[in-house]
Amino acid sequence: MSGKLEVEYIGHVALLTINNPPANTWDQESLTALTGLVEGLNRNRDVYSLVVTGSGDKYFSAGADLKMFVDADRASAWAISSLFGQAFGALSRFRGVSIAAINGYAVGGGLECALACDIRIAEEQIRVALPEAKVGLLPCGGGTQRLLSLAGEGWTKRLILCGEQLSAREAHAVGIVEEVVGQNEAVPRALAMAQKVAEQSPLSVAACKLLIQESRVLLEKGLMLEREYFADLFESDDQAEGVNAFLEKRKPHWTNS
Repeated sequence: MSGKLEVEYIGHVALLTINNPPANTWDQESLTALTGLVEGLNRNRDVYSLVVTGSGDKYFSAGADLKMFVDADRASAWAISSLFGQAFGALSRFRGVSIAAINGYAVGGGLECALACDIRIAEEQIRVALPEAKVGLLPCGGGTQRLLSLAGEGWTKRLILCGEQLSAREAHAVGIVEEVVGQNEAVPRALAMAQKVAEQSPLSVAACKLLIQESRVLLEKGLMLEREYFADLFESDDQAEGVNAFLEKRKPHWTNS
């Protein structure tokens, strides 16, 4: 278990807090820890639901720590993208009900984490985005696939290809989040919803969730292609330029090569 993830048990609910300040970014340590944590929760028969939130009041999660990609090659990029796939895949397959309490900006891998949950509750002041193309990358934690199933092709293209950000209300209108609440209300609302799960048979809930997700016949193929294309970008000049420009706080100069 990593100190970058904190877990509190409240009745039959596990409350997971992403705690990697200042922006609650994901790295190898926290991604590996998330995979192990969810696997442990699946074995804990006293846990029926999981709430995921971020520490502080500015970020749910700002996504990947881009320092991981400095000087990375295709092989290391594939390994990192696989960690994202394993972690958020494990979260998606959690046998109970998972709820993202989005209490701050959910950007890149932060939004992908929320998309891997069953339900998303967002506070009114937050914004969501998948801006990876701005730094020469692409969403590698399920963003191109899971966002598509929620928001449809048009809005998925606007967020990923046009780099648009959405407010909580806009994200609700297009189906990315299920509910919008006031500031500091996401966790209490998510916990209240999660506690309702305990009123259902946990075996029935697990079976129903599997049946609902059974329709995702092409998802695994899409997730694999997502990681392959992500790794392929590391054979381009633009990928290195994008990451370095971000870290150096300047605009990238694209050469389309």
